Amino acid sequence: MSLPWRTATLGLILATATASIISLSAQASDPLAGTWELNLAKSKFSPGPPPKSQTRTYEVTGQQEKMTAKGINAEGKPTSRQFTANRDGKDYPYTDSPIADTVALTPVDTFTTTFTEKRAGNVAITGTRVISKDGKMMTISAKGTDAKGQPAEGVLVFDKR
Repeated sequence: MSLPWRTATLGLILATATASIISLSAQASDPLAGTWELNLAKSKFSPGPPPKSQTRTYEVTGQQEKMTAKGINAEGKPTSRQFTANRDGKDYPYTDSPIADTVALTPVDTFTTTFTEKRAGNVAITGTRVISKDGKMMTISAKGTDAKGQPAEGVLVFDKR
């Protein structure tokens, strides 16, 4: 009498496990997924000064990515910002960024994505994110205006942890 219940429960457990494995497999195959540490020695900021540190974590599900960045700014204060966006060229909210309130991501290939960050509907930053073919380094090149409206550009180099 309890056999159908056990079979249904086992089926649900197997379906959940399979979905989890597929999700992890998809994330593991995306070179962006994981934790990245800013390499200050290889990065360039104009104008400066650079932050003291930054760690970015990317979670990838299909064409959607969630980025969470935490760090210490040049004044020694903690920073945090995040977004969840599809790689479809459309604007998505960018939380706690001093420069932008939306981000749009457009894939070029498996390793390259272009992005546009906007503030109040106006383009503030454009750039390109490139992951090395070995998946160990990420370079973000960006140009636009900073939080004060001044011209800014930078090359941020991250190492995968």
